[in-house]
This record gives sequence, structure tokens and C-alpha cells, in this order.
Amino acid sequence: MNKHDTPLMSDVQYCARCCMPETSEGTIFDEMGICRACISSEQKMHINWLDRKKKLEEILDRFRESSGDNYDCLVPISGGKDSVFQLHMLVKIYKMKPLAVTFNHNWYTETGQYNLWNILEKLNVDHIMFTPNRGLINNIAKQSLHMIGDSCWHCHAGVGSFPLQAAIRFKIPLIIWGESIAEAGNKATYMDNGGEPIPFDEEYYLKVSSKVRPEEMICDSITSKDLYPFKLPSKEEVKSAGIYGIHLGDYMFWDGEKQVNFIKKEYGWKEDYVEGTYKGYKSVECKMSGVHDHAKFVKRGFGRTTDHVSQDVRNGLMSREEAFQLVREIETKQPEGLPNYLNITEFSEKEFYEILKSHRDKKIDFSEVDEAIENNKS
Repeated sequence: MNKHDTPLMSDVQYCARCCMPETSEGTIFDEMGICRACISSEQKMHINWLDRKKKLEEILDRFRESSGDNYDCLVPISGGKDSVFQLHMLVKIYKMKPLAVTFNHNWYTETGQYNLWNILEKLNVDHIMFTPNRGLINNIAKQSLHMIGDSCWHCHAGVGSFPLQAAIRFKIPLIIWGESIAEAGNKATYMDNGGEPIPFDEEYYLKVSSKVRPEEMICDSITSKDLYPFKLPSKEEVKSAGIYGIHLGDYMFWDGEKQVNFIKKEYGWKEDYVEGTYKGYKSVECKMSGVHDHAKFVKRGFGRTTDHVSQDVRNGLMSREEAFQLVREIETKQPEGLPNYLNITEFSEKEFYEILKSHRDKKIDFSEVDEAIENNKS
């Protein structure tokens, strides 16, 4: 074993099975040093998916029968791999009449726009899109780095708030998302709720993604009125509207690789180069995904490549040593999209890195991360 196929941070605990470090939010290792995501992937093999399928059918039938002349369900869709597949399942397999809703982060790639409009046209699905103005997004992107150490608060908040707002306004109580929150990260496992699907929580995106409420983003360049589209409806509004949310991945065996191959063949869905990883499908719709993932790498010492190789190691597609080689090769590089982000936020490169470092866990030694970034600049 040589340096290039070992973990980047020598003083940090990594999962004994995959490549996930302790700096991953929510990470808990068991007595064998195995992370939550690996434990969840094992649990997934023991779930009675036929039983889950019956429960899904019961839910869909119940809401279809009660929907009357309205839509049967509301489906948040970005045009990414998961939302395209979930739309296929609902329209083609379960014969639902959905309303698709899109929060447009204003950073769409050409490939992402093609994938979104292509699936809407091929499935003949009604669709609503909300697009916040470009100037506001630029201002939020700047404030976002200060507040959460991430360039994308507007997206994290918008994809959570807009579907809920739309569901209430259009009186569509059933919201259907894609993969389970237990699928690939360290936020939960499939058995956290006694082996049952994790119940819908209207504040999920606040707790695991956006981190801060809209009112905390107010500054000289962002007003309360600007942030109205990003506000989650109150619990009283959600309860009164009878909102019920599910993830398809809690009711069917989720296989991202197989599903990507299917939608490419069936609908002509397109992959493309995505910065920060070796896969061409995750976040292919966003121009700023490389900046988002590089920020995570600076702040936590790992990025999207770690997420992807960890899944591939769990699935037996590569060795742990091969995985760490890819991490060192890809994650340490500055993204090509960084100059664009610095331009719209008016940060200098030095300010960008200083702000991100201020969000680090002070108990962790990130010197090897800093050294790797500097080496890749030269």
C-alpha cells in the first residue's frame, strides 16, 4: 500500500469498509468501525420489498381515489436522474396524474435543461417552475458561504419550500420524492423507525440541508420580501392541508446505477461531465455543482467523489484502495467553475478559502487537505 491509495487525512477516522470520514455530518461508527451508510446498505438487503410495494400501492390508491378532479400527487422534479425515474414510475407504472414542480436554482446547464423538458414532453406531464431572479441568487450565493459554508443555500431551501408551497396552494396533499434519506448518506438508516419508512417531516430540508431559516439570511443586500419564496409553510398550514410526503426509495429497492441506464435507454436522458467526480449523472443539471462540492471538501475534507466511491465500494464495484486513489486525484483539484462563483459574489480566492476554513471542526487537523489544495494550484 502506498500513499496514493490511503485516506487523505491521516488523523481522522474513516469507515472500515468504505471511504467515509468522521467529518461527514451525522456519521456514527459501530463497534466494528462501520459507518451508518454501510450499515444501511446491509439493512436494505433484508427488507421485504414486496411488502413495501403493497404499502406504496395502498397509499397511491388512497390518494388517487380521493383526488377527484385534481392531480393525484405532486412531484418535485429537477430533471436529474432520480426525479426523472420517479416520474416514470408514477406515470407509466402506477398510472398517477401528477403535477410536476421545479425550483429553478438559476444555474441550469444545457444538459440539465434538455433532460428536464425532454421527460416532461415524453410523459405529457403538467409542470410549474419557479425561478428566482439572477441578482437575488448572486446575493444569496455570497451570504450562503458566510452562513453555512456552502454556495447553494438558495437551492437547499428552495427545493424544500417550493413543493410544499405549491402543494398547499393547489390542494394536492400527496408529495412524492425519490431516493430515501437512508440511501447513501449518514443522516439515517432503513431501520431508524423500527424498520418502517421514515415519516415525512416538513422541516427535513431545514435540518439536513439549508441549516438556517430565511430570516437568518437577511443582510444589506437581501430583504425579508426577497426571501419569501424560500420560507417553509408553518406546521399549522401543512397540517391543515393534510400534506403527506413519501420517498419512493422507502418502498422500492433503489438502484441508482441501474436506473440511470434505464432512463438513458428509455428516454434518451443524457449524462455529461460533472466537476468533482468521475460519474456523469449526479447534479449534471447544475453549473455550480463543482464549487458546491469543493466547498464541502475544504470544509470537511471530502467531496462528491468520496460519496460516489463509497457507494461503489459497498456495491463491490471497486476496491477501497482504488477508491482512495480517485479521491486524491479528483477532489483536491480546484473546480473550473470557481472563477464564475468568485465573479458573481465578488469574493477573492483568499476570502473564499478563509470563510470555508472558519466553518471547520476545530478539533480536526485539516493541514493535509490544505497542502493537497495548494499542490494542485501549482
